[in-house]
Amino acid sequence: MLMITGATGALGKLVTARLAGRDDVVIGTRTPGPGGRRVDFDDPSSLDFTGVDTLLVISAGAAEDDVVAARHEAVITAAEKTGVGHLVYTSLSGDGDHLTYALAHRWTERRLRRSTLNWTVLRNGLYAEFLAAVAAPGPDGTIAAPLGDGRLAAVAREDLADVAVRVATNPAPHAGRTYELVGEEPLGGPDLARALGGHYEPDTLAATREAITTAGQALPFQVPMLLSTYSAIAGGFLDGTGVENNKLRELLGRAPRSALKVYSETVGN
Repeated sequence: MLMITGATGALGKLVTARLAGRDDVVIGTRTPGPGGRRVDFDDPSSLDFTGVDTLLVISAGAAEDDVVAARHEAVITAAEKTGVGHLVYTSLSGDGDHLTYALAHRWTERRLRRSTLNWTVLRNGLYAEFLAAVAAPGPDGTIAAPLGDGRLAAVAREDLADVAVRVATNPAPHAGRTYELVGEEPLGGPDLARALGGHYEPDTLAATREAITTAGQALPFQVPMLLSTYSAIAGGFLDGTGVENNKLRELLGRAPRSALKVYSETVGN
């Protein structure tokens, strides 16, 4: 049996949709529907993986590092105790180590390597859909974001869902492997602006910090997360050149979706 946890997030929903109707797949969430199983990362007593051969763990979402690490520790420990055969974990691409939210992912990878489980790590690049949020055009079509001259090797979330399903439904060939999954089409501010028929005007980190804080829509720990993302893109750390052996195309078995098209479509919705 394959269990999917973290299924309520955007990536999890795509994975779940691809496996809908299969008798050998169960969904683990805090509020399970018919046929599902209650799985709450913050409640270790709910982490019963009895009968689960493969556990797909879609990372526990944005939180402080100690919270994410505690959640993942609880899941891995429960998987070890209940005899899970293979754990597949969605992590962060290797070129993302400059991001403030990389630490919890690297901690989880290290914990998996010293576990008793068979494991596979899917190091996902940043989503093209996320790029649409951090580099959205203003009312006049201007993209004002602190991207500098940097580019992001963004990847379509749909592609990452396809890879996760492919690996999780046949995990044995992937045991002990860490796969880098980043886009092949690095995108910068000018590329995004041209796709929308607008203009790109690089902003400063200070102005962006003030705008994010004033808007009041980000939790305190999310502000440095966003700013570190902008900094890493502007510094040229997320353009894909720092990733060795990108496996996205190989594991998809086809060409990746156009990140620029996904960006344009997402901004247009």
